Amino acid sequence: MPLGTAGPIKKAEKLIGHNEPFLVLNGDLLTDINYKELINCHDANKSIATIALHEVEDPSRYGVAELAENKCIKRFIEKPPAGTEPTKLINAGVYVVSPAIFEYIPSKRAVSMEREVFPKLAQEGKLSGHKTSGLWIDIGKPEDYLQTNKIMMDKLADKLIQHKKYKAELKKPIVIDKGVSMGENCVIGPYVVLGKNVSLGKNVKIQNSVIFQDTKIDDNACVDGALIGEGASIGKGTKIADGCIVADQAKVNCGISLPQGFFVCPAKEVSESILKPKNMC
Repeated sequence: MPLGTAGPIKKAEKLIGHNEPFLVLNGDLLTDINYKELINCHDANKSIATIALHEVEDPSRYGVAELAENKCIKRFIEKPPAGTEPTKLINAGVYVVSPAIFEYIPSKRAVSMEREVFPKLAQEGKLSGHKTSGLWIDIGKPEDYLQTNKIMMDKLADKLIQHKKYKAELKKPIVIDKGVSMGENCVIGPYVVLGKNVSLGKNVKIQNSVIFQDTKIDDNACVDGALIGEGASIGKGTKIADGCIVADQAKVNCGISLPQGFFVCPAKEVSESILKPKNMC
């Protein structure tokens, strides 16, 4: 049963206990937030919850906090329309909360931390914010996920394992997992991840993309800035444009062109070229 963003915390009450504050972290983030610093801030403010705040250019995708001088959050607005936000400080998806939070979360139903719990705490003066800087990326969107892969490959470029010799042109940085096979005259990279047991035919070109395990990409295919799911099949001469997602077990037949931003749902088959971006589900 879906329980929203707060319901699972209530469900874990017996496991967490009531002895000390604890961290709540969103799972779709890449960040180097200093957790110890955040916990110290929470202890000093004696709030029920302390939210890590990060400044962004477009806060309309996130929860926005209006912060007072004493670090108390005066207002918390979830996903305000562009241009209406009081600040550009957003909820960074990292919280420290005290056990008293359990009293604010009803049991056995879906509860939104952002829309139900935080606004009530702010109204009572029991919600604090702590400004953070440094690395923070929401990888909940495909383009952000790909950008995160680029950042990680740049950071780890010197530590990446040297690849065995393929009859292909490899443009670093790239990551190639075990069991990958590659035909002649492929051009792979930069910023490509090939998952376990990926099979590439001849003359395949891939850049700025993540190819998950057990996927087969046939001769003369071109993938640029896309995500290809597990066990997908990409036919000969296929062209997959920037921002496309081909989900797990999906099949794109020979000679097909997918336009920018096209999405193929799991196990679906594309049998003709697509002229306009849309979803195939």
